[in-house]
Amino acid sequence: MNLRNILVPLGVVGLVVFGFSAYGWPGVAAVSGGLVMWALLHFTRLMSVMKKAAKRPIGYVGSAVMLNARLTEGVNLMHVVAMTQALGEPLSPEGAEPEIYRWTDGTRSQVTCEFRHGKLVKWTLVRPDTEADGAQADAPARPAAP
Repeated sequence: MNLRNILVPLGVVGLVVFGFSAYGWPGVAAVSGGLVMWALLHFTRLMSVMKKAAKRPIGYVGSAVMLNARLTEGVNLMHVVAMTQALGEPLSPEGAEPEIYRWTDGTRSQVTCEFRHGKLVKWTLVRPDTEADGAQADAPARPAAP
């Protein structure tokens, strides 16, 4: 069970009770106004992240290597979407735990992220084999032997 589901509502009720006991109804109004402002700030951030993500293809990131370097364990999915500015390509069924998403860049490098309870637990970077492709492309054309 997630302890946050219990502690956050208890904290809100505690703040309202403290506001009432310290300042009466004006205290309740001040605490309520602060809580509404906090909720509006988070809602505004969520909407701006989603607006940016809506403008990019699903599962695309500018550089998968840079995303891999910037990821840290424990960040939430919204933070990763804000970093990539794109929604991840879902690889797991909807509503399944863990949630698995993939972001791919223009060089076909991929970062696959696994989220448990909305938090990043592990990620892997897969880069295409460029040595085999690059060796064929970089090899100079040899003239045919006479």
